[in-house]
Amino acid sequence: MNVIDVLNRDQLKDGLPQFRPGDTVKVYSKVIEGGKERTQMFEGVVTVRKGGGAGESITVRRVAHGVGVEKTFLLHSPRVERIEVGRRGVVSRSRLYYLSEKVGKAARIKEKKARGN
Repeated sequence: MNVIDVLNRDQLKDGLPQFRPGDTVKVYSKVIEGGKERTQMFEGVVTVRKGGGAGESITVRRVAHGVGVEKTFLLHSPRVERIEVGRRGVVSRSRLYYLSEKVGKAARIKEKKARGN
């Protein structure tokens, strides 16, 4: 094993939840405004999950004030505090680019039903 692999393994975060495209997530990220740092929450549907290792990223999409907003987050970045999974979606694809053209009810994703205990 070379030095680069060891350094990349040290950068990986522990405790990331299991989620996939179609799931609704809340991403809490640190934002610096002026000299102050605060936590900002971005909630939306995961449309893309790409890459691997320390460079793995997700793209989250939501509609704010009638305008579609997409943000890309590096999963293992120190700027991302935590990720919470809200709803699990049922989708057949790994890249949900078609959602950007849909509006309103057409952009809905079926929710995966929770299993009974």
